[in-house]
Amino acid sequence: MRNKMPYLIKIPDKLYFKIGEVSKISGLPSHVLRFWESEFKKIKPRRTSSGQRSYTQKDVAMILQIKHLLHEKKFTIEGARKYLSSRTRLKSDDNDFLEELKTELANMRDLLDSN
Repeated sequence: MRNKMPYLIKIPDKLYFKIGEVSKISGLPSHVLRFWESEFKKIKPRRTSSGQRSYTQKDVAMILQIKHLLHEKKFTIEGARKYLSSRTRLKSDDNDFLEELKTELANMRDLLDSN
């Protein structure tokens, strides 16, 4: 049975994962992970001194999300890339809005305190 919600896959509580571990968690061959690394800039495994890829939990979660978009939702690679970048842009817009709101609320608090 296919898992339609990639975020339900349990990612082990570790700091770093080797490519073989990520392959087992995601159910993808390692050559696919290496290809996606070149296609999606959000996957940035660091390299150990011996040259092995070392993925973080954030990288693994991104791989699972990309797998969901490509395999389940049938996005193209370009479509998945655009979808992920638009979601990032929305988050940064939300952060800007929250910063402005925080400033306004602080100004209101200062006005009320001065009265």
